[in-house]
Amino acid sequence: MSLDRLFLDESQAFLRGEWLPKIEAALDVLGDDGLWWRPNDRSNSAGTLCVHLAGNVRQWIVAGVGDAPDVRDRPAEFATTGGRSRAAVVADLRAAVDEACAVLDTLTEADLLATHSIQGGTPTGLHAVYHAVEHFAMHAGQIVWIAKARGDADLAFYDDADGPLPKRRWIATPGGPLAP
Repeated sequence: MSLDRLFLDESQAFLRGEWLPKIEAALDVLGDDGLWWRPNDRSNSAGTLCVHLAGNVRQWIVAGVGDAPDVRDRPAEFATTGGRSRAAVVADLRAAVDEACAVLDTLTEADLLATHSIQGGTPTGLHAVYHAVEHFAMHAGQIVWIAKARGDADLAFYDDADGPLPKRRWIATPGGPLAP
């Protein structure tokens, strides 16, 4: 396997198999009632962050590197403070990740080395993908924190019962976001 293909496959694994399941587990704890909660007017809710993540991954990967039209309205993402159910927010975020992963499947080394017009700049494809995955991870952590603070919940992403090496429990499964 080439280094470019490994990078693109790992990027998909982080988006689809690492961060998205953790976000979904956090949103399950928050439910519809806690989805739009925020500690103050200067902070974002988990719902707002999910809307923002969908817009960002579409702009940087689907449009930016994949050359689809860029229809992002970033200010509208942050103005979203309610009005959508948890199911609708999750469905849109999943769709955005699926769209991004479909683009990542098609990219080549040349696409990663080329520059692309994104947010007024010209990052390489490698930079754009790296940025989008890193950005997704940062906000996933914020969403998990909100769920823990608001829901007083242990999301149990790791199982430490069998000794010093923890087992990962967040791996996506057909029946839900967390493995048994």
